[in-house]
Amino acid sequence: MKKIVNKDNCMVFADLVTAFFNFQKHFTHIEPVNFPNVGPCLYAMWHNNQCCVYGLPEKSKTNVMVSRSKDGKIVASAIERAFGFKTVRGSAKKKGSVEATVKMIENLKNGEYGAIMVDGPKGPVHIAKEGAIKIAKLAGVPIVPVVWYSNNFNLVKFKSWDRLQVPVFDVRLINLYGKPIYIPSDGDDETDEMYRKELEDTLMNLLERAPEEYKKVYWYGLWRRKK
Repeated sequence: MKKIVNKDNCMVFADLVTAFFNFQKHFTHIEPVNFPNVGPCLYAMWHNNQCCVYGLPEKSKTNVMVSRSKDGKIVASAIERAFGFKTVRGSAKKKGSVEATVKMIENLKNGEYGAIMVDGPKGPVHIAKEGAIKIAKLAGVPIVPVVWYSNNFNLVKFKSWDRLQVPVFDVRLINLYGKPIYIPSDGDDETDEMYRKELEDTLMNLLERAPEEYKKVYWYGLWRRKK
């Protein structure tokens, strides 16, 4: 069966996704919770929470790691044009992964920010890979875990491997941040694994806390105050 997205129509889909993002960003109301205000840093999120980049500050100075796949090309083009992000293209193959890692480290060392989906590009879902640990360690920056959450019915969940969540029309969300995780530059493989597990556990803990934090933001009316 011929795939829907191919090299001939890839940019057509990119234009459509860009148009959607340009429209949707005006109706996606994100309130940051416990934002640590550190920088430069590497924001780490689950693949299905990747749209929380909507709420990241300093978008023009933030490099989002995106797959080299055709789908990745669509996403990269769209977030660059709609939000002004920079993108670093990586892949599951060793060469592509190394090139993207080196570029991300270079940009972080130059004072910019990074964003990475730690269980991407193909899962397993909610299992953090070691890439974020290596990048933060070599760049000398902290990892900032972040999840997003909404109980609005129009936060649409796709039937993809990661159950990707996308806001449609007027949606109120929170970006819930964890404490920065600092990776020691002299740590061995065992130490790196300890921090990988800490990152994974922190992201899962944030998901568990998110509904209660959302209620607090709702009752304080923080979204209404910004209108």
